Amino acid sequence: MLRRTLFALIVSSAAGALSLPAFAQEGKVLNMGFISTETSSNLKSAWQPVVDDLSKQLGVQVKPFFASDYAGIIEAMRFNKVQIAWFGNKSAIEAVDRASGEVFASVIDKDGNPGYWSLLIVNKDSNLKTLDDVLKQGKSLSYGAGDPNSTSGTAVPGHYLWGAHKIEPKTFFKTVRVSNHETNLLSVLNKQVDVAVNNTENMERYRINTGKNAYDQVRVLWKSPLIPADPLVYRKDLPADVKAKVQTFFVNYGKGADAAREKENLAKLTYQGFRASNDNQLVPIRQIELAREKAKIESDTTMAAPDKEKRLADLSSKLAALDKIAASAQ
Repeated sequence: MLRRTLFALIVSSAAGALSLPAFAQEGKVLNMGFISTETSSNLKSAWQPVVDDLSKQLGVQVKPFFASDYAGIIEAMRFNKVQIAWFGNKSAIEAVDRASGEVFASVIDKDGNPGYWSLLIVNKDSNLKTLDDVLKQGKSLSYGAGDPNSTSGTAVPGHYLWGAHKIEPKTFFKTVRVSNHETNLLSVLNKQVDVAVNNTENMERYRINTGKNAYDQVRVLWKSPLIPADPLVYRKDLPADVKAKVQTFFVNYGKGADAAREKENLAKLTYQGFRASNDNQLVPIRQIELAREKAKIESDTTMAAPDKEKRLADLSSKLAALDKIAASAQ
């Protein structure tokens, strides 16, 4: 699937996307990628006005790119077919670690919150009234899971919800269907799955897109701790002046002479604006991922003792290093 996605990306980008040296020399095109939290048409409608304003600010054409999954955007950045991207924290970790990415900003939601929340939802007509009902009836239920690289769809519920109850969703539920946030919400609304993960941002996007309040039709059975706001990432090897201009554009968007119009664009995204950020905002999600891996190894009864000891020591060391970064940032 990943190879097909990448091949399609390369073919579709070949005519318009230039390599970084060509961009730097000729000032032709920058490509901006968007993770697939909902349909491409909805994302394009919400983001295109901001992308157009970025193009004007830079004096360079900025083209949006929408892949069918998160991995497509990560690979696009890795092969320099995308130079800027909107990610979730988990997918941003992949972009930073293996796609030459660097966090430069994060979003601020419409209420000024520095993040958002993962949710477990069911239709209000469901006989599932509490989380305990789900935990007791899992073998007879269908579950709408998130993209494997989704923060609120996989990493956070995987740690705080399923991990806390020592549950592996793939074997716990009768059926599991992996989809984006929009599809998961619609599946619950239309009673196509019994229970699904979603997040507060997508619930707000649904209200903006449809004029309906999803909370009138669904029941929230679980809400996560606060998740750091979605990061914006660019490639480390973009020219320094371009990176500075891109960051300045986002951080000041909605604050300048054209603030009223820009705020209308932000409202369509459910955002108040953007703030400067860096790779340190990914630390909480890195800690979650390492803690889950450590717990998995600790419970593995098939691994040789020396191998287990070595891997656990390595994970403990990495967690200690992250603890120091987190402490210094406070």
